[in-house]
Amino acid sequence: MKVNVIGEQLSQEEITAYMNYGRNKYSNRQIVGMTVTTDGDYVDLRYDFADQPFERIRRITGYLVGTLDRFNNGKRAEEHDRVKHTV
Repeated sequence: MKVNVIGEQLSQEEITAYMNYGRNKYSNRQIVGMTVTTDGDYVDLRYDFADQPFERIRRITGYLVGTLDRFNNGKRAEEHDRVKHTV
């Protein structure tokens, strides 16, 4: 993890504590970087996260789907026959 400290110098123990705080708070996301900005008694933490892959979801023939692989033949034909508009 890349750590950037702006302002006062911090001990390695304090940086590790901020890293652990972020890992606990955002346990469902991968942290790839952290920026710590110090201003006297105040500390601002900014975490940078890894990109999360997502699947495109479209509304097709009244259903929210990502792909057509689970459609039966009738729904596939209905999708094929519909009018597709361009933007």
